[in-house]
Amino acid sequence: MRSFVLLVLVAALATGGCLLDPGLFVEVTRRPWGEVDGEEVELFRLESRSGTVVEIAELGGAIVSLTAADRDGEFADVVLGFNDLDSYLADTNPYFGAVVGRYANRIAGGQFTLDGKTYNLPRNDGENSLHGGVRGLTRVVWDGEPIRTEHGRGVALRYRSPDGEEGYPGNVDFEVRYILGVDDLRIEAEATTDQPTVVNLSFHSYFNLKGEGEGDILDHELGLESLSYTPVDADLIPTGEIASVLGTPMRFVPPTRIGDRIDDDFEQLRFGGGYDHNWVVDEPADEGDEPVTVARLHEPESGRLLLVTTTAPGLQLYTGNFLDGTLVGKGGRPYPHRGGLCLETQHFPDSPNQPGFPSTVLRPGETYRQVTEYLFMTDDSLRQAREE
Repeated sequence: MRSFVLLVLVAALATGGCLLDPGLFVEVTRRPWGEVDGEEVELFRLESRSGTVVEIAELGGAIVSLTAADRDGEFADVVLGFNDLDSYLADTNPYFGAVVGRYANRIAGGQFTLDGKTYNLPRNDGENSLHGGVRGLTRVVWDGEPIRTEHGRGVALRYRSPDGEEGYPGNVDFEVRYILGVDDLRIEAEATTDQPTVVNLSFHSYFNLKGEGEGDILDHELGLESLSYTPVDADLIPTGEIASVLGTPMRFVPPTRIGDRIDDDFEQLRFGGGYDHNWVVDEPADEGDEPVTVARLHEPESGRLLLVTTTAPGLQLYTGNFLDGTLVGKGGRPYPHRGGLCLETQHFPDSPNQPGFPSTVLRPGETYRQVTEYLFMTDDSLRQAREE
């Protein structure tokens, strides 16, 4: 996979050396998108000269749209979502494109103990807490402003989560930066606190590389650079074990068609109704390092390729098992069962209750950081890069 990153760089250089200053090739605009409780919500549009367009809402920091070219140069929106603000506020919104937290994924029993004190959280997933609670960071309005960095141009979103929000301790200042380069979207997340707390952010885009609303994702080919995962119980809470993927449908080395084994008679797949599990990054990035490659997604019909890199220690694959055709997306078409998949870079689920997992405790004076990148190309451009 690391060699694949080099091929991406070669392909980008072939477009004219724009890696030297990607900000020259991106335009950022903003417009009003509605109001939430009297507070204006803006929609930011990032557009690259290559044709890639990303739209990001101040509500939940959601990626509302993201276009990518196929092997013929035709662009399509490859993330699921809605056209209007009200749909993102509805209880039926399954976190489309959102920043999820304070604690992404599940916390068992809706509680954890830190420094001898037990904190109770909303139980919004049976007896467990999911994605930070009822509102979390998904249904709050962030404050956005355009930015320019060495990686390109984009938007910085900031939100202060007050002490006690959703049961979590500490005033926590969050900042998430979406930065568009030529054909890549970089996400930089940071958080600081004034009391000991736990933090685990993730990004909940549902990808369909055929285009949103274009059927299911079972023909997508997925490679995961991981040989272990964290098994779950029937409530999708990790057991605490780190298990090998060898000899199981959880292995995606080499890349495998998602539909080939998703309905196998395997207990973990029965628990999730498909894939809804955390894979362990075998060699996670050290503090301050650039992200490492964790996933490669290919859609054979369009030729689109998505490469995911991250500094996080885990990756949740969720195959849209709870989509059922009742939600109608941006293009006016319903989203069917398994109509999109998520590649959620994260810390492990339920880490505050699992002493054997990497710690998610954040203390005053420390800074939580995560970097995730989505790099888009096609199988034709990959072959060309290999030949060069």
